[in-house]
Amino acid sequence: MSIYDTLNREQKEAVMTTEGPLLILAGAGSGKTRVLTHRVAYLIDEMGVNPWNILAITFTNKAAGEMKERVGNIVDNGDSVWVSTFHSACLRILRRHIYLLGYDNNFTIYDTDDQKTLIKNICKRLDIDPKKFKERLFMNGISSAKDSLLSPEEYRMSAMGDLTKQMISKVYFEYQDALRQSNALDFDDIICKTVELFKANPEVLDNYREHFKYIMVDEYQDTNTAQFELIRLLAEKYRNLCVVGDDDQSIYKFRGANIRNILDFEKHFPEAKVIKLEQNYRSTENILAAANAVIKNNIGRKEKALWTDKGNGEKIHFRDFESAYEEAEYVSDDISRHVRKGGKYSDCAVLYRTNAQSRLLEEKMVHDGIPYQVVGSINFYSRVEIKDVLAYLKTIDNAKDDIALRRIINVPKRGIGATTIEKIADYAYQNSITMYDAMCRADEIPTLGKAAAKINGFVNMIRVFRSGLESYTLPDLIKAVIEKTGYDAYLEETYDESFEEREENVDELISKAEAFEEENEEADLTSFLADVALVADIDSVDENDDRVLLMTIHSAKGLEFESVYLTGMDDGVFPGFMTITTGNDEDMEEERRLAYVGITRAKKELTLTHAKARMVRGEMQYSAVSRFVKEIPGELLDNRLPQSRRFDSYDDPIPLQPVNFDPRPRATLRKKVTRDEDKPFIAKGISSLNNLAGLSKGGAALSVEKPDYDIGDRVKHIKFGTGTVEDMTKEPRDYKVKIMFDDAGPKIMYASFAKLKKV
Repeated sequence: MSIYDTLNREQKEAVMTTEGPLLILAGAGSGKTRVLTHRVAYLIDEMGVNPWNILAITFTNKAAGEMKERVGNIVDNGDSVWVSTFHSACLRILRRHIYLLGYDNNFTIYDTDDQKTLIKNICKRLDIDPKKFKERLFMNGISSAKDSLLSPEEYRMSAMGDLTKQMISKVYFEYQDALRQSNALDFDDIICKTVELFKANPEVLDNYREHFKYIMVDEYQDTNTAQFELIRLLAEKYRNLCVVGDDDQSIYKFRGANIRNILDFEKHFPEAKVIKLEQNYRSTENILAAANAVIKNNIGRKEKALWTDKGNGEKIHFRDFESAYEEAEYVSDDISRHVRKGGKYSDCAVLYRTNAQSRLLEEKMVHDGIPYQVVGSINFYSRVEIKDVLAYLKTIDNAKDDIALRRIINVPKRGIGATTIEKIADYAYQNSITMYDAMCRADEIPTLGKAAAKINGFVNMIRVFRSGLESYTLPDLIKAVIEKTGYDAYLEETYDESFEEREENVDELISKAEAFEEENEEADLTSFLADVALVADIDSVDENDDRVLLMTIHSAKGLEFESVYLTGMDDGVFPGFMTITTGNDEDMEEERRLAYVGITRAKKELTLTHAKARMVRGEMQYSAVSRFVKEIPGELLDNRLPQSRRFDSYDDPIPLQPVNFDPRPRATLRKKVTRDEDKPFIAKGISSLNNLAGLSKGGAALSVEKPDYDIGDRVKHIKFGTGTVEDMTKEPRDYKVKIMFDDAGPKIMYASFAKLKKV
């Protein structure tokens, strides 16, 4: 029996369609990874394609590792196939050819913290007020420009007439100059510079076109403009491009993903064949019926519907609570019941729209002794001690990296203060050299005085490490850095209470270096630092660890679990308040796709939870059941939506209704008595809720009072500061107010929630 006989008809067709452009629309759980690996095997075994002529692109290191392992299990020489993420593939190319763009091949990769530090320094130099213009504004603007392949000059042209964009443009110019000066790239540059390399050097591009005659791209719906252009350039000659994706799972617009790449694939490749994979191998019929019912409300999508032969399965559990505390308590109790019945903690995942929702869930699991892991919490490589050691390694590898140098120049303390560092930075800037080069000339900088001797000592230490690089293994280099800098003693003195944990983290970094050397024949410091820079949060999840996973729905994409709890299904939370009030159809469709992704993570059991009241940004918010829950047919739920909160339209995002709010536990849901420490929170919630709902003692809704300010008045908000009221509209249960804040820009709020004060 052939391995291809195990595929269904559509999967087999996708595997055996090898020539020309191919779009595989792979619904959630439809076996797309199986199709991709079998397609690689078919190309090698049946079509006689050399493994090294195949490029397979995925979006995470974990997915790339799984695909490489599967290919290796079913075909000889599978390890010769390029299976990697976009960033990993581009890094391999840039390490060989970036000198053609004027960079050294041992360039550094800046992470988010490095970018933030650099932009902060630039804003200080340009005298930009950090209170008015946050680093995040510039980081997002620059990243968006690079995703769209806009150079600083092109971005400046597009910013005409927009004062904020013009400010971003100034920072963008300085930022790119600083990166070049430091021989560094950020994550967006890894793709952009590869595209730039190909366009500027046709012979290099042609070499890779000949190398990659067959190209496959997974998760194509998540590609941005730069990634699309990269693939278009590589596939232009042979056009054997197979892309796999699902427009219904396009949820990364905020990261630059362009859903048009998959929706318009046939426009870019008119001869393309389209194959739909609609048979789902993951979930039960009820779960898929719910997912299909929700997503069909989107207009901007390619028509498809998931189906399965697994049977109906359990109905979807819908649970309605008075407060977010009750919601968290139910989830914790239900997971405990699952384990008492013989299940595992790792069967369960708790998903939510925003990270802030995890707090109550974590508190309940700690209280109930449930082991859990929050995916997307502090990444191992973002811990202080790890970043310190890596900064030393970056400085040894690439002394041009000013950000790394600033981080460790006085860590551990060696008497080089902030004033001295700024004098070095000023000298470097005035002479258009790196800070390290300036430090090498410390004796020539008259303002340094006695500090020059301390700087010379630091420079000599780095020089010794650099000159002896070839004699060190990676683990030995890290050990030498820790020993010769006195970093271990510094940890103990500085973090006495958490010293052992931090020391264990450093030991784990050494173990990582050992494993990297074992797995890579040509391992060196540069390649090790590049590998570390590309690690994602989800790659750190240990599948053998029996813990409940808590994560945002965005983090859960690509994963599956026996039992999923989709929490916070409230209008105003999911979909979010701003998405509802702005009325942007594209944003609402992306939110609906996110709901679809959350639903389709469940294999056997799906629980949707809603809380009448939850604390949001310090205010008690009372919300209707999420419209996405209402889009699920009632016969698929084991608990009907409460009649008192059924609404005929979605015009009012946060309906305020008469409520009998009882803080005591409901006997049907919990037996434990509310802890004393929870009572102030609940009492505050009741008071805020009753005030917001305008309730009299008898429970009847009162008329909405007009605020004491009007259009044109100046008002103050606790978070956004001072602004001017531009518009105010009376609605059935509240006043909707539009304010142009001096610093935060335009915001639309409801008066009861905003707590605006006239100034």
